[in-house]
Amino acid sequence: MNNFQSGSDRTQFNKILIHMVIHRWQSVLLFITVVAMAAFSFLSLGQLQLPDFTLNFTTLGFYIEGISTNGSASGFYMHTFPFFIVSIMSAIIPLINIFLFRNLRLQKSLCLIGILFILAAASIGCGYGYCTFADTHVSWSSLIIAPLLALIATLMAYTRINSDQKMLKAVDRIR
Repeated sequence: MNNFQSGSDRTQFNKILIHMVIHRWQSVLLFITVVAMAAFSFLSLGQLQLPDFTLNFTTLGFYIEGISTNGSASGFYMHTFPFFIVSIMSAIIPLINIFLFRNLRLQKSLCLIGILFILAAASIGCGYGYCTFADTHVSWSSLIIAPLLALIATLMAYTRINSDQKMLKAVDRIR
């Protein structure tokens, strides 16, 4: 039994279904967030020049660059595990979010939580980079823009999820 009154209703419904298939871009945007924040979590964020040596800065901590030949310290100088936990969570939450495409309300909520983790990771990174050591010069790597890229991608995914939710409500009203 055909539930549509006319051919124009059927055409409109088909256009909405085609549009829904095309509208899965939020998964790609969330994947961009995952890649950006995973790179931010595991690669070098910059270097700090101290009077005696240079420190490499990652989310796991600061470690002394180079190999010691005169018996001076080498290896990790200071661990930053809370920074690593926050940054890795900002990659795990969008990864989980990709697979929740059937529950749009939960997906929107996780986008907002992911945005909070991204902002926290960026602010903790700036805090460690600028405020940990006095009289240092920080040379940031280009990877420092990864949270900004992830934030933009997550916001775009959130708007697309929101538009999908509105579209599904419109389809339900048509039925």
